[in-house]
Amino acid sequence: MPRVSRLFALATAALLAAGTAACSSPSSDEAPGGSGGSGDWSPVTVEHAFGKTTIETEPERVATVNWANHEVPLALGVVPVGMAAADFGDDDGDGVLPWVEERLKELDAETPELFDETDGIDFEAVADTEPDVILAAYSGLTRDDYDTLSEIAPVVAYPETAWGTPWRELIRMNSKAVGMADEGEKLVTDLDEQIGEAVAEHPAIEGESAMFLTHVDTTDLSEVSFYTAHDTRAMFFEDLGMETPESIANASAETDEFSLTQSAERADAFDDADIIVTYGGDELVDALEDDPLLSQMPAVENGAIVNLPGDSPLGTAANPTPLSISWVLEDYLSLLSEAADAKP
Repeated sequence: MPRVSRLFALATAALLAAGTAACSSPSSDEAPGGSGGSGDWSPVTVEHAFGKTTIETEPERVATVNWANHEVPLALGVVPVGMAAADFGDDDGDGVLPWVEERLKELDAETPELFDETDGIDFEAVADTEPDVILAAYSGLTRDDYDTLSEIAPVVAYPETAWGTPWRELIRMNSKAVGMADEGEKLVTDLDEQIGEAVAEHPAIEGESAMFLTHVDTTDLSEVSFYTAHDTRAMFFEDLGMETPESIANASAETDEFSLTQSAERADAFDDADIIVTYGGDELVDALEDDPLLSQMPAVENGAIVNLPGDSPLGTAANPTPLSISWVLEDYLSLLSEAADAKP
């Protein structure tokens, strides 16, 4: 059962007063950031893959594009004027993931304008929200995307690799851009403490190696794909006290891609993975166990598989974001523990 994070239940009244209503209302004269419109703003410069972006004046209207960027201001009590609609894991089809819905309710805020990014960024919709800054520290922006958005407002892009921004860096970059760097650092610390406490309750997974199989086609298992160490889902294993298999680390060292594909005939390369995490139903596990090659992988042979429900909030939250970590942590650790216990 989804739970409201104790982390955010402890948000201070001062923080909410400084920013909640202001950013959600186009007519508000108040500022959303830490200074609360006091006029003591100093220009902020954020470095990213496309150069440097300087926010010269305090942003009163914050827009976000692509995945999870809106969760940073929300976690800090700031409601964006617009954000990308969820296109994966949205179980009720309203474009908002459950942990975001919970946070909006905590802030007594209406849902921001939702940008439909099914066919890419809706630049016109973003412009219509009249933002003062656009947050995209976790994104897949192209140079053209960045240039077009920059005509609307200053843009904070990802630091190095598209779709490869760790959750801590996501928080730090986006919080800095809205003048709340100290609050962002406190959020990182609080989440780290929460993760540490939860992991301590699941000692079975400590030191276990885990890999994330993805886009597995049960009708054609001649090759399989996996997330590299550059993907935030794979990075999260180490946050949970687990290890990256040497096979994944070696493959990742030769690319900056967040996923790779390998022939099933070379599946023995993954013999060093104690646990497999993947998306799918029982039919996927059955297919892996019945395949003459993939079934020889120790994790498959031992039944050490975390089979996340495909397009669901739980599966989506395996990709850690500022609000989803608290929402999914206990459930995810329990599944990983069950897989670790399956080893002989």
